[in-house]
Amino acid sequence: MSAFLTYLLNGLAVGSAIALIASGLVVIHRVTGVVNFAQGTFAVVAGLCTSSLLGLGFPHGVSEVAAVLAAALAGLLTGLAAVGRPGTTPLSALIVTLGVGVLAYAVEIVLWGDQPRSAPGLAGSVTLAGARIQTQHLLVIGVAAATFVLLALFFGRTYLGKALTACASNPYAARVVGIDTRRMGLLAFALGGLLGGIAGVLVTPLRPISFDTDVTLIVNGFAAAVFGALTRPVVTLIGALLLGVAETMAAGYGYGSHQLEVALGLMLVVMIVQAGRRSAISQETA
Repeated sequence: MSAFLTYLLNGLAVGSAIALIASGLVVIHRVTGVVNFAQGTFAVVAGLCTSSLLGLGFPHGVSEVAAVLAAALAGLLTGLAAVGRPGTTPLSALIVTLGVGVLAYAVEIVLWGDQPRSAPGLAGSVTLAGARIQTQHLLVIGVAAATFVLLALFFGRTYLGKALTACASNPYAARVVGIDTRRMGLLAFALGGLLGGIAGVLVTPLRPISFDTDVTLIVNGFAAAVFGALTRPVVTLIGALLLGVAETMAAGYGYGSHQLEVALGLMLVVMIVQAGRRSAISQETA
């Protein structure tokens, strides 16, 4: 039982990191209609920046904040390339984000090389109800929870957040009332970079980061975001937590080499069931 609780808590930590990646995808898609396949790159940039800054002697806190801001800047630059020109279609922007991800490989190899890097995090572990969990995992869960609360307050209580929500709900009406949808799109990309950066600095002490780590990150994040239909943050969070727990359970019970396949297979089954229910509801409504 203690092993099960350990895997569960560790899975919640993994799922929390995935949720941050997925939430960036959801924010960008809700505002611009673009699926940003460079989202994992933002986490990699933040993780590599954190490793470099700590290696140069910068203190914790300063290094992580600077790395997250670098990821937000990367998100803004990606937004400029993807949606900076008026009239860019979501499909064209999606292709641009793929190109940005490939270009990022070359830049990251030039700056940091092709070897994985890590960074020190919180040391030690905590025992909860007989389950042992690393302190860094607890930090991931806590920061992710606080981030989602702040996002809810931002979108629900601030003018800027409501303007972003308006662009997501009805871009035409938003333009009519004077909201610059292009600027809101760039802000969404910057916010996506910020969320990806937070995930990157939290994950780097747990697993080494290299230029191609974004593949795993975007696959997991995209699966969770699709679970939430790329529009529903709460459902996306639930999907990410399920995915993280499934991966950890698979690894803990002897299927470590297939943990990603097991987790994504589970998500696929759940999404098929969801799609069936939505079709049934639509037919009943009709």
